[in-house]
Amino acid sequence: MKIGVIADDFTGASDIALTLAEGGLRVCQFIGTPDFPAANDLDAGVVALKSRTSPLNEAIEDSLAACDWLLVQGAEQIVFKICSTFDSTADGNIGPVLDALSDRLNADGVIVCPAFPENGRSIYQGHLFVQDKLLNESGMQDHPLTPMRDSDLRRVLAQQTPKQIHHVSALTVMRGATEIRAELPATGYAIVDAIRDVDMIEIGKAAKGTPLLCGGSGIALGLPENFHFTQAKPSWTAVQGSGVVLSGSCSRATRGQVDTYKRTSLHREIRASDAITGAVDTQELADWVIAQETPPLIYSSADPALVRKAQTEFGTDRAATAVEAFFSDLSAQLLGRGVTRFVVAGGETSGAVVKGLSAQVLEVGPRLAAGVPLLRFHGSHPVALALKSGNFGGENFFAEALAKMEKSS
Repeated sequence: MKIGVIADDFTGASDIALTLAEGGLRVCQFIGTPDFPAANDLDAGVVALKSRTSPLNEAIEDSLAACDWLLVQGAEQIVFKICSTFDSTADGNIGPVLDALSDRLNADGVIVCPAFPENGRSIYQGHLFVQDKLLNESGMQDHPLTPMRDSDLRRVLAQQTPKQIHHVSALTVMRGATEIRAELPATGYAIVDAIRDVDMIEIGKAAKGTPLLCGGSGIALGLPENFHFTQAKPSWTAVQGSGVVLSGSCSRATRGQVDTYKRTSLHREIRASDAITGAVDTQELADWVIAQETPPLIYSSADPALVRKAQTEFGTDRAATAVEAFFSDLSAQLLGRGVTRFVVAGGETSGAVVKGLSAQVLEVGPRLAAGVPLLRFHGSHPVALALKSGNFGGENFFAEALAKMEKSS
């Protein structure tokens, strides 16, 4: 193994796994830190954790365990994969986990760059933009768990770590890898500007030989070349059978995708109160899914105002935990009834679904959209997955993903 990735959620894990696979590496996504060795011919391993929103001590412990396992597998470079919108709170978990990893790896002057230009995430003068909006005006200010109300990543990260925060400007980045490397500090962290894919490639080159870097999936664009890999297109073998769309993300993009899919498909909405009070029966719901001729939609995605109302009434943690437990139990029921195609929207929802499916290793296939690959795991039968970050994918993503699962490439 050349590259080891510690991802702080499940959709982010498949996101960067796709970037590495398209760079020519053989990649697998592991669900949590494995208790078994990786295959000898694996070039990159991506360990998917739920550390973005887990308690701080748990996030640090899990991240260090993943780091240690990846090093034992031979990983020469560790990437701490975070969301391209830098999802976190004033307390973390990005800064504290990054501190723990940099101490474990004796890494200084660590590059921090969550930019993903292809998906409209760019960093300029230390500020994160989503398309043409500052982060705090993009809708992320309404995120139910990690509202982002400051676009200046230097300030955001400085709240989470005692280490010094530096900045490498876009003008420096545009001059290439040598100039970037010269501007990296001897200690602390460097927020590095990036507005184009070519910037990400140069940043990757500048990271050659460094033990640790931190960023979104775009950070991996320049890494395969450092290890002499060339671009490739992952293959896919068709998965037939029943399908379902499960959506828990409340992002603007996902709510639009939900509205689009509802126009042509049967659907059921699950409110937080339903999950908390047990008003919905997952066995009955699974039977309903199987009875449909075309894949239906089950969603808890809602307007942020409604989410806040539920959080106020029931408590943020209780509401989130109940909805995740619902999706986890429902996924297990669906798998038991032979569902083979799962399209999932939202990082926390994806984690719950994968847990319900008891998947341990996901094979990475070709892209469905920027940052979203086809995934497969083998239980009693092959199962296809699409784990979509809330803001990713076009308006018709759900239908397109289900269709592509059925076609070999």
